[in-house]
Amino acid sequence: MTRTPIRLVSGAFFAASLFFPAIIQAQGPAGSGGREIQTEVQKADPRIDQVIERANDHFRKGKLNLEDNKRYEARDEFDKAVDEVLTSGLDVRANQRLQTFYLELVERIYREEVPMIQTAPQQQQNATPVVAQSAPNANAEKVEVAQVQEPKPVQIGFRQQEFEPSPLDALSKLILNDDEKKVSDQEIAALEQAKNALDFNFTLNPLVQQYINYYQGRGRSTMEAGLRRSGRFMKIARDTFRREGVPEDITWLGQVESAWIPKNVSWAGASGLWQFVRGTGTQYGLRQTAWVDERNGIEKPTAASARYLKDLARRYNGDWLLAMAAYNTGALNVDRAISRAGEANYWKIYPYIAQETRNYVPNILAVIMIAKNPEKYGFHSIRPETPMAFETIPISSSTSLRLVADATGTSVDAIQALNPELRRDVTPRGESYNLRVPSGSSKQLASLLKRVPSDRSDSTRVISIVPGEDLQSVANRTGVSVATLQAMNGGVDLKTTTRLLVPNSSVRLTNWKRSATPESNSQPALTKVRARKGDTIAKIAAAHKLSADEVARINGIAPNVELPAGQEIKLPGATATAPATGSRRR
Repeated sequence: MTRTPIRLVSGAFFAASLFFPAIIQAQGPAGSGGREIQTEVQKADPRIDQVIERANDHFRKGKLNLEDNKRYEARDEFDKAVDEVLTSGLDVRANQRLQTFYLELVERIYREEVPMIQTAPQQQQNATPVVAQSAPNANAEKVEVAQVQEPKPVQIGFRQQEFEPSPLDALSKLILNDDEKKVSDQEIAALEQAKNALDFNFTLNPLVQQYINYYQGRGRSTMEAGLRRSGRFMKIARDTFRREGVPEDITWLGQVESAWIPKNVSWAGASGLWQFVRGTGTQYGLRQTAWVDERNGIEKPTAASARYLKDLARRYNGDWLLAMAAYNTGALNVDRAISRAGEANYWKIYPYIAQETRNYVPNILAVIMIAKNPEKYGFHSIRPETPMAFETIPISSSTSLRLVADATGTSVDAIQALNPELRRDVTPRGESYNLRVPSGSSKQLASLLKRVPSDRSDSTRVISIVPGEDLQSVANRTGVSVATLQAMNGGVDLKTTTRLLVPNSSVRLTNWKRSATPESNSQPALTKVRARKGDTIAKIAAAHKLSADEVARINGIAPNVELPAGQEIKLPGATATAPATGSRRR
């Protein structure tokens, strides 16, 4: 999904996802807020004046608090300003004046909370190549110096996350065309047969087939992307829903809510895989602080979603279609529609609910039917992504994700993808945090973190070295003094270690290369193989009858970490002139 380049909408997403208040009865904020028939909203101008006046009053108080550096009080007033609009009982989208005010309000809040990006002063640094004065052996010839890293901008405000628009925003405006509305009796009969394979009962309606038609045509790319991305989260979702007593097939609600993108946010500030607003998230135990927003996490919001759906189903005597409708538009709106229809049946209340919710429930049912048998509906050879694989390790306060990435041989992006609830590239201050890390890397990480002083966990990096490389060589190619290296790595055996701690600032990241001389070609050298999908250092070492620990030490990668397909792995015990085809993986 492409991020919108329009700053106003981006600001609205950004601010609304942080400051939206509690709406206890309404979950799906993309369709939440008390909805009335449009004509009733249009007649409510005096009420709109009152809502705008109260919201502006809270905004002014919030701005005064922010000027006095009372950040939490300011956020509370900004919450109340938005709360005045969303809990007013008016349909924000149905009234142009109220919608315009609302979008301008969240933009103003965004401007107040994140007034600017300040860039830290750049230090004068020498970026010219450095030739090593000393090296592990006589064949060491040169050192390549990478680009000097620019200082990261300092963010002023509450958060540093980036978000993508929720698919619910487009869904609310979707209008089926004439071809998509064509449904035959044979298709309905086939659907009746197919729904027997689902793990919950419901009354079928031609709208379900119409949305299947949509996904087979102009919505195909959306469906294919969802089927692929679902593989990453579906095992966790199914296990959680089953444990909570919710039909597992309803996990496909996640595709309609977020397209399986954890950092999706709707126009009204619902966030995460399961699109919780702030109030409902808090109600179901999801923390939202300056450091973490658990709505954007994995296990906790999935469990919260299952519990919320179960509570709604209990409210409607086990009717899962009404539960899904209430998940989107709020239980009070469903109650009101039931009162008008005179019957607690989704297809009976259909004329009395918002357009988005009319699209929402049959859309989910269509996705479920396709997902149960993709080939039947023309979705061939769609391979779901590999399920998330991780270990959880307690991490001390304010630990840099860059340090974690260095220590586990991954990237900051990879660590953030495993922990999407983190708002910054550092773990929460003042508390131990259970961080997800790649499978097989927790022991190596724990061992390295023991060497990092608690007051340096946010300012330390890990670099790789060649076993036997001396500190002067490392100093020459990193720009870190020998004294600093000694102070940060006391007691480390340079003959065996592949990792050293260095300060986070002013480090030149370098690659050490050996010269390719005739003498070196006759000496034992390292050969290279390419990892296949699913390979680890341990698997490759076993295939070549080598020590996994030795191969891991040479490559600076934990033995059991899954390797990206195609990654080059160095192997010892061969000569540079030996043919590589016998051992190289392709």
